[in-house]
Amino acid sequence: MRIVFMGTPDFAVPSLKTCADSYEVVGVFCQPDRPAGRGYKLTPPPVKIEALGRELPVFQPNSLKSPQVAAQIADLNPDLIVVVAYGQILPAQILEIPPLGCVNVHGSLLPKYRGAAPIQWAMINGEKETGVTTIYMDAGLDTGDIILSRTMPITPQITGGELWTALSHLGADCLKETLDLIARGEAPRTPQDHNEASYAPKLTKADGQIDFNQPAEAVLNRIRGVTPWPGASTDFGGERLKIHAALPARGQGQPGEILDSKRLVVATADGAVELTKVQLPGKAALTGSQMMQGRRLKAGDFIR
Repeated sequence: MRIVFMGTPDFAVPSLKTCADSYEVVGVFCQPDRPAGRGYKLTPPPVKIEALGRELPVFQPNSLKSPQVAAQIADLNPDLIVVVAYGQILPAQILEIPPLGCVNVHGSLLPKYRGAAPIQWAMINGEKETGVTTIYMDAGLDTGDIILSRTMPITPQITGGELWTALSHLGADCLKETLDLIARGEAPRTPQDHNEASYAPKLTKADGQIDFNQPAEAVLNRIRGVTPWPGASTDFGGERLKIHAALPARGQGQPGEILDSKRLVVATADGAVELTKVQLPGKAALTGSQMMQGRRLKAGDFIR
């Protein structure tokens, strides 16, 4: 089975490995190299690095909408296109190319959390379970018929980044079974219940702003869900205080009030959270206790 693979971030790498290990990958499409890091050095995406390491042909068009790109894909003569976190919507002219269709690996239990950030929003919203779904792609946004799905729990300790990694491997496993079913002509098709659908929009920096007027559980879920990107933060004396990690804590007070003299325990709407790892602009990350000591904070002070 000849496969064109489309994906960009590290989430897609395990799925690319699955395709290349078991089937013939005739082309890999990913987003163009982007500036990254403090020096804004042009950096290839993880999928490109993996593809070049396997000596697979790589294509990085700025857009999939041009007829030239569609012709390029058609010339590769794929039986199937596999899409995993590619970053662009496939136009109809490309969806119609492979005789076996186009398959997507999505990081949620569809029809819940369609869209760009399903993993993060599931965590922010306090879901106890999530998973991956493989679907036959259609013209809609994550609306195609379901092939397979796999579930996993969202434990209280896991961060958004850790869940991202775990689901990338679960997605690759689900994709392997999906590809084998398609190759045998046995893949099921189950229409989605669109009445059960929800949407997970792309995260922005504003989504990382922590509001201590929210319940403690909601504060903790948001901190975990936006870690590592866009990162959780709050205002501290006019500076942006990054919050890298937090734990449940006991205590009551006005939202944003520090409740402990040694640990950075902050009151929320219904309780408290302990900020265990924080960072001020241009400074190294500190434990909450180091922050308390270094800034001479005390119980009764406020973080907003």
